[in-house]
Amino acid sequence: MNHAIDYIEDNLENAIDYEGIAKVAVCSVYEFQRMFSFVLEVPLSEYIRRRRLTLAAFDLKSRNNKVIDIAIKYGYESSESFSRAFQQLHGVTPSMARNAGIQLKAYPRISLQMKLKGAVEMNYRIEKRDAFQVFGLEDEYSYDKIANEQGVTIPEFWQTICNNGEYDKLEQALHGDWQQEGKFSRELDSVFAYDAYTFTSNTTFPYLIGCYKTANSQTEGYTIVDVPASAWAVFSTLNDGNGSGSYDLCTLKNRIFSEWVQTSHFTIAAGGNFEMYGTTQDGHKYCELWYRIEEGQSA
Repeated sequence: MNHAIDYIEDNLENAIDYEGIAKVAVCSVYEFQRMFSFVLEVPLSEYIRRRRLTLAAFDLKSRNNKVIDIAIKYGYESSESFSRAFQQLHGVTPSMARNAGIQLKAYPRISLQMKLKGAVEMNYRIEKRDAFQVFGLEDEYSYDKIANEQGVTIPEFWQTICNNGEYDKLEQALHGDWQQEGKFSRELDSVFAYDAYTFTSNTTFPYLIGCYKTANSQTEGYTIVDVPASAWAVFSTLNDGNGSGSYDLCTLKNRIFSEWVQTSHFTIAAGGNFEMYGTTQDGHKYCELWYRIEEGQSA
């Protein structure tokens, strides 16, 4: 990760290639972006934006360069787009930033140090599944904002389909014994989330709310996605939380990327992950996170 940050810092005045960053970090673009966000708690593109605008503010204070020259230096195509971004971060325009007494924001370079972890156990299991298909309602989301083009967030997406009857229609369209066909637990709900199974760009991904496709499923009007044969690492909030819907999934995801991935013999593979929800026989609600894995580091 430190080598990847070195790469970013060395190229803040150039076009930054996400494939190049991932190569330095010895993982896929998908894996690096998720790991970066969970470990450092800021999206990769937002970190790059903050660092560039931090350096731009230093340039405005210490040099007499034109605003347009500084804008171009840090990857902005016009002084207008640079001014909007600068004001959004610093609260003042670039020209105002040159004045004495103006308060500006600085986001220092991130430096990672070893932090001892692992005192709290992590429970997981490895499952192998043959190829299968899922179907459902899909939307495209920004990795930076976790919202679609209309600004709708993923929780709002769920709320909408629950309120407008689409959730019930998905359950009805399923048809067949999906737990038996796919060998999933009968405690799990038939509707689940499948996200980031591909990237349409460096910062966007499709998110699907759907079901396992059986031989009798009625899939007309729904998006169908092929899930390849894979090994999966499965983590459950029953093992790492209080077994209730109030458990913070972000905490579990953070531990997966900052602890389990760093110490296991596996790497999380590009190609998507599932969030499956269920209720135990004694009434406890929980979530299972399924991540596609490969043995060893990816190139």
